[in-house]
This record gives sequence, C-alpha cells and structure tokens, in this order.
Amino acid sequence: MMTPIEEKKDEKIRTGMVQVSDGKSRPRPARLVLTMDAVTVQREAPVPVQPTKEKNVPHARERMVQITRQKVGGLGLSIKGGSEHKLPILISKIYKDQAADQTGQLFVGDAVIKVNGEYITACKHDDAVNILRNAGDIVVLTVKHYRAATPFLQKQADGASDTDSSTGDDHPSLHNKPVDANCNEKTSEQINGGWQSAWTEGDENSRPGSAAGSARGSRPPSVASDRTVDQPREWRDVISVPLMMGYVTRYVFGTDKLRPGAFEVRGARPQLTTGVIHAEDPAALSLWLKSISDNIVGLTNLQMKLFNRHLMVGERIEYMGWVHEGVVQSQQPWQTYRPKFLVLKGTDVMLFDVPPMKIGDLATCPETLKVYQTMFRTVKESETVDWRQHCFLVQPSAAGPGGAAAPAPRYFSAETRQDLLRLDAAWTANIVNSVIRLGVSASFFFYFSNPMK
Repeated sequence: MMTPIEEKKDEKIRTGMVQVSDGKSRPRPARLVLTMDAVTVQREAPVPVQPTKEKNVPHARERMVQITRQKVGGLGLSIKGGSEHKLPILISKIYKDQAADQTGQLFVGDAVIKVNGEYITACKHDDAVNILRNAGDIVVLTVKHYRAATPFLQKQADGASDTDSSTGDDHPSLHNKPVDANCNEKTSEQINGGWQSAWTEGDENSRPGSAAGSARGSRPPSVASDRTVDQPREWRDVISVPLMMGYVTRYVFGTDKLRPGAFEVRGARPQLTTGVIHAEDPAALSLWLKSISDNIVGLTNLQMKLFNRHLMVGERIEYMGWVHEGVVQSQQPWQTYRPKFLVLKGTDVMLFDVPPMKIGDLATCPETLKVYQTMFRTVKESETVDWRQHCFLVQPSAAGPGGAAAPAPRYFSAETRQDLLRLDAAWTANIVNSVIRLGVSASFFFYFSNPMK
C-alpha cells in the first residue's frame, strides 16, 4: 500500500512511496522525492555499521603495534592478499575481544608491512600466514592503513575467499569471492551497471535467503562488520534526474502506448531517466504528474528569461518545450515517435534533438523553419492517426518561387492539452509579431494560421 504524498512547504519538497521498474521487470518499492529542480528515486538500504574507533584510524603512515598471542584464537585476526594476487597482506577481519581487538590499534584495511622487523611485502599469502603463526607469543606488527580497501574488506566479511586465512589455531577459513588488482570485487553484476546494479546491491544484502544473509549467522564476530537484527535502514539515492529542460511522459518511449497508472521522467540528455514510476492511487498519479510538470514549466520559463536577456527584442524566445514527432518507417505499418525540443524564437521555429543549455547552442540548431512560412494546425481527436492525443500538424510552405510542391505536413504530439494550448498561443503570438515586424499582408497571416478553438 502506497503512503500518501508528503509535502514540506517551506522547502518545497514532495516525497511519497511508489514502485519503479525498467518497463520489463517486476516493479520494486521505492521512494520518490521531488524538489524544485530534480526528481530522485530512492531505495531503502541498511545503514553501514561503523565501529566507534573507526573514526580514530590513522591514515597514510606506518605504525608499530605489539600483540600478545592468546592460547585460544592466536592473534585474533585474519589476512587477505599476497604477492600472487598482486596485493599487500591486508587485515581482513579482527575478531571481537581477542588479541588484535584488545590492542585497539589495529583495523580492517591495515596492510602488514613487517612482522617482528621482517618485511613480508613480497610474501605469498600462505608464507605470510606461516610467518604470523610462528612469530612467537609477542608479535610486533608494522602496519599502514589503506582506507580505499576498507569498504571492500568489510563487504567481503559476509562471504568467504581462498585468500582469507586466520592467524589463530581455532578459526575456520572463511572463503570469499575473488578480487582484482585494485581490491575490487569481481561480480557478474558489473555488466548490469548503473540503475539496475544499485537495486541489485541492496537486494543481495537484504534478501533473507541470499548467500550473504546465510553467511552472517555462521561467521565469527568481527569488529568491522558486526551487525544486529535491528540494524537501522536509510533511504539512498538510486537516480536523480534534473528537471531543467526535461519532460514527464506517460507513453512508452517511441510509441503511442499509454502506460496505465505509470509515468517516466526523462532528462535533457538522452538516456537519463527515472525508470517507469508506478502509482497505485489515481489521485496520487495525477498529483505527481501535475507537480513535476509545474516544476519543469517553471524552470523552462526561467531559462527562457535568462536567454532573452542576451537577445534583441525581435529575436526573443516565446516558447520552449518537448514535442514528439511521428515518423513512418518503411518496414513498419505504424509510425514511431522521436522527441524534439521545439523553440519559437523571433521568426524562427527551431527543432533540437538535445535542448540548448547555453545561449551559444541556439546558433547550432540542426533544423529551422520560418514561422510566417509555416502552417500550424491542431488535429481533432477524430483525426488522430493512433492513440497519441494532443496532436498538431506543421507544414512548411513551398520552397522557392518556382511553384514547387510544398513539403508533406509533419505530425507532432504534445504530452498534455495544456502543453498544446501554450504552444498554440505562443505560435499565434509569434506570427502576429512577425507580421508587424516584416509588414507581411494580413491575408498571408490568415492563410497560414489556424488558432485552436
């Protein structure tokens, strides 16, 4: 059951529970956060447990630590790495209340440089284990902390590795996954990347039946990764999409198929998307759509004003926004849709594949039409060619004085009726301004303009 949308009026932030998917897989619970300039998808994840003394870990310098070996448990630590893995000898576990832990001076992520003054940096893993086990009752370790390795080693504590060995006599070897030369875990999930891997990581750590979850119950306690049943959880960002020059849509990308009870927010740059956001309550769906659309329009109008500060009166921008152009392909009996960013600037109709983010981008528009040479006509609901609504036609006039046939009309769709109304009003205003500036006859204006009734 989704929670109602919460709003912080002072901060102008809306939050609410939704479900998110990639449009193909099963939706996952998530929290949606809407601010004035971005929409963020969050997932719930356990809060990493950091031991209090972790804050006092000395970094980037060598230290000498003396350990008194115990009869049960030995030195009370496990190591990972070795020259055969192109890694230093790293402390991977410190067993609670045992010898290494009692010193208060050793930490997961410490690299062992010397044992009783003898360098072990070139030792293989098994050789280092033997040196530590045979170092006597009083062992002096020279160590240096490698902060970058600490999160990796703490994460690995949930499983086992053939490079992880205890220096005591009573601890079983815990075997973990292999590592690369940069102390990074090699997992099959690397191929998923980005949006999907952020969900996968959270699932593997929290799923009751996962290997990580089952390993926790049997492994020895560790200061670095000790967890409790009541471990606190927090919301972590999965993806954040800036609303500046973005758009919200209920259609499946490139088609006329309307998603039931769902929408997607796409950014100004290609491939930047929140994923498909599902809302069970129609009222919540409408509120999300309106709130996100209002923020996008507000940011677009602000950007328009910033552009207009650098433009002459006759060249100012009257409209900016996304539309979708229908394209008929020879291999398909239906048309697909591609997004276009439409700008009405002075006497120009400008169509961008990627929105202009700075004033100089306006000079590099790939396609420009003259508004006073182009007919704009809204398409009645009975005239639409598919399930897309809020459609309109744009038809340039014949090119040149030779009586050549005019190009075929181009078919576009706006996301909402409000978007279509704003575009129609801006188009009409641009034609009027063009007539006034250029002295075009009134009959020409009435021929090419067809305001929406």
